[in-house]
Amino acid sequence: MAEYPDRLRQLLEDFRWMTDREERAEYLIELADRLQPVPEHIATRPYPPEAHVDYCESDAYVWAEDREDGTLQFYFAVENPQGLSARAMAAILDETLSGQPLEQVACVPDDIVLDIFGRNIAMGKGQGLMGIVARVRAAAQQRLVARQVPQNRE
Repeated sequence: MAEYPDRLRQLLEDFRWMTDREERAEYLIELADRLQPVPEHIATRPYPPEAHVDYCESDAYVWAEDREDGTLQFYFAVENPQGLSARAMAAILDETLSGQPLEQVACVPDDIVLDIFGRNIAMGKGQGLMGIVARVRAAAQQRLVARQVPQNRE
């Protein structure tokens, strides 16, 4: 886990120590409640299909905005009011990956979902949550590739 951003690494360690399912569920609810609405300068409803997360039963959307320091600020919308897990995952990714080095964000694996929600997560739910992680990772990877492409000079 050394390659993960520090905030994500710490959160994953916290979840590793939580053996009580009820304690884990309460913490996930607390995280879900911290998810901020998408600012209007990022997107308004109806949200564009290119931001939609495939396979997410909670109808999640992900955006990445470039920050002046070369990192990304992530924004999320979860349209299903019952999408507690998706909202928790989005809040976790925002709080732990926004503003972090792109090289680290680009390497975050999908299976952090299993570390957070447990190995017994339903397949459909797991796929949707992993799709949210994949969208965040892809945004960082795209920015890294764009940095490597030489700019045309006139």
